[in-house]
Amino acid sequence: MIDGSVTIRTRKYMTNRLLCRRQMVVDVLHPGKASVAKTDVREKLAKMYNCTADRVFTFGFKTNFGGGKSTGFGLIYDTMDFAKKFEPKYRLLRQGVIEAKPKTSRKQKKERKNRTKKVRGTAKAKVGAGKK
Repeated sequence: MIDGSVTIRTRKYMTNRLLCRRQMVVDVLHPGKASVAKTDVREKLAKMYNCTADRVFTFGFKTNFGGGKSTGFGLIYDTMDFAKKFEPKYRLLRQGVIEAKPKTSRKQKKERKNRTKKVRGTAKAKVGAGKK
């Protein structure tokens, strides 16, 4: 958890009207500590910019050589709808906004592909849906 020894500063603040967000470079000063969790940084940024933490997306943090300072990027969307529209799916997944779709195995995908090669026309969709 963030305590008094961790300081967050923002640089290069910009309002991006086309993507309905505020974007900035985030500097986290944490002397004598390992890197700070992104959830803590999100909460602190939300407090600084008067919004909820779910609309804040932080990524790309790199710790400087020798430690003590990390620099990353922060985005604050106007609404959650805009965040879902413009944010990449992997970042939404990472933050728990959307659920991951279940994975099908590589072998199943290949078998399905080869079954669809054997039929023509609209029957391809029937084969792809399931062979029963």
